[in-house]
Amino acid sequence: MSEELNVNPEAQAEHVEQAEHVEQPVEQVVEHVEHAEVKPTKTAVKIKGDATTGNVDFDWDTIGKKKVNVNSEVAKSLEEAYEKTLSQIGEQEVIEGTVVAKNNREVVVNIGFKSDGVVPLAEFRYNPDLKPGDKVEVYVESKEDSHGQLILSHKKARLLKSWERVNQAHESQEIVTGYVKSRTKGGLIVDVFGLEAFLPGSQIDVKPIRDYDMYVDKTMEFKVVKINHEYKNVVVSHKALIEDEIEAQKSEIIAKLEKGQVLEGVVKNITSYGVFIDLGGVDGLIHITDLSWGRINHPEEIVKLDDKINVVILDFDEGKKRIALGMKQLTPHPWDSLDANLNVGDKIKGKVVVIADYGAFIEVIPGVEGLIHVSEMSWSQHLRTAQDFLKIGQEVEAMILTLDREERKMSLGIKQLIPDPWASIADKYPVNSKHTATVRNFTNFGIFVELEEGVDGLIHISDLSWSKKIKHPAEFTKIGEKIDVVVLEMDVENRRLSLGHKQLEENPWDVFETVFTIDSVHKGTVLTVNDKGAVVVLPYGVEAFAPMRHIQKEQGGAAKLDEVLDFKVIEFNKDSKKIIVSHTNIFKEEQANEKAKAENEAKATENEQKQAMKKLNENVEKSTLGDIEALSNLKDAMDKAEEKSE
Repeated sequence: MSEELNVNPEAQAEHVEQAEHVEQPVEQVVEHVEHAEVKPTKTAVKIKGDATTGNVDFDWDTIGKKKVNVNSEVAKSLEEAYEKTLSQIGEQEVIEGTVVAKNNREVVVNIGFKSDGVVPLAEFRYNPDLKPGDKVEVYVESKEDSHGQLILSHKKARLLKSWERVNQAHESQEIVTGYVKSRTKGGLIVDVFGLEAFLPGSQIDVKPIRDYDMYVDKTMEFKVVKINHEYKNVVVSHKALIEDEIEAQKSEIIAKLEKGQVLEGVVKNITSYGVFIDLGGVDGLIHITDLSWGRINHPEEIVKLDDKINVVILDFDEGKKRIALGMKQLTPHPWDSLDANLNVGDKIKGKVVVIADYGAFIEVIPGVEGLIHVSEMSWSQHLRTAQDFLKIGQEVEAMILTLDREERKMSLGIKQLIPDPWASIADKYPVNSKHTATVRNFTNFGIFVELEEGVDGLIHISDLSWSKKIKHPAEFTKIGEKIDVVVLEMDVENRRLSLGHKQLEENPWDVFETVFTIDSVHKGTVLTVNDKGAVVVLPYGVEAFAPMRHIQKEQGGAAKLDEVLDFKVIEFNKDSKKIIVSHTNIFKEEQANEKAKAENEAKATENEQKQAMKKLNENVEKSTLGDIEALSNLKDAMDKAEEKSE
């Protein structure tokens, strides 16, 4: 078997001509090749024919098809020519193509593949001048869909190329040009390489921008400062382009600064704590305390944005590029203009500008203030705050207590304008005098009361009641209530009054001493019970204590809360106001008495029996002796009678 091709001379000439014109459109080449049915012979069989035909090579693959015999070398050259007309492309690649046609909906793009791709016209909205012959970049989504169509996307190609360029610009710190499309919350939207990037308001310029709309529809230069690869977000900055230049300007300006130097600046920004001033390329801060000698609530009371003002340099830090400025220092200090004739003890008027818990600051003249301590607001000794006496903005008259012009300090007082109630305390509140006071405060040991403004006194907890044992004053009264008191002691020097409430009544313990005598029995109600015993309320509201062993009942068990029982007084102490009672002793003593009575009765019976026996014995003895004596007398009588007869 030999490998040969039978070539038709006419077909060979036709395909040689096609090979010489490989520049013609791919579709035409493909069409000619398909019609040519050029195929190398897989198996050539040499068959001997008759005399008229001779030897013929036969290709079984051509059965049923148009017979075309092509030389193997010619076929190979045609195949190579056909392959060169097709581009080697892969899916998900960006390739440059040529616009071959355009209508109202689509754009046909040739990328050198076996078929053209169709791209929606909407993806070219940014380029209304697109026309056939223009070069465009497209993204190969699929070389062949279900309909055999090449799927391309110009939008994705732009995004991929733009994303690559943005990343390169970020890495190389390249300056890029972008178009400001619109305003958004907090900044602007910028078109950079076809991507939408965010320009924060703080990155537009070195100074705060109040009107973002003025930058819309402008082309500006930017630096890519941040990229979020996960969300494909890009942040650009225009401020970064001029910061290097500004830093150089700052270093140059700060190098020429001197403390005390007066400069002109423009109000750049106003905050609650101060004002930022543009000194021509470098910023300085005027703290709110350096704006005015007087007190202000907000810097806007003194300056406004874009105002041109003179400032003095107070301090600066070359390393941190910080400059501290002052404005009030350009005017004379108000203390220098304070009336030289003012002295301690003089009265002065002013306005309350600041109130704290410890006192209030009074502005005498702008920039000159005096402090009224809370202790100098009232003669009262109980704890209070400055808000109880004064309010912001209130006009007050006060007395100068101290005045230091060098230290620029002044202390004032307002209680000195009214008489001191302690000056005549002995006449107004003598010992044993009775008064009505107001409860102001509680402590564990007593109650502080106010007799009048500036006159306070203490009622010790032991002086509240004769009969009740009070653990805390809150059990007896309430804050703000009125209470009758009697003056017990007075200490004018230390401004102290010792008061009593129970002393308004006679000491009931003088009476209790005659009522609650030892061994007397009284009805009592159990008030409280604990491990040690019980508190028992006796007649007249007197409280007594019964130890645990003395509240045991005859039937068994201890006395219970609110139970009414008989109690015997076993101890009474008038000085310590203490009464000890017992319920147990009552029935135990009764039992003892009954036992003693029984014993006494038994003893009496025994004694009676003994007396009866004794008497009986005596009677027997007397009877016996009497009989003996009678017999003796009888014998004597008989003897005498016998003698007489004789």
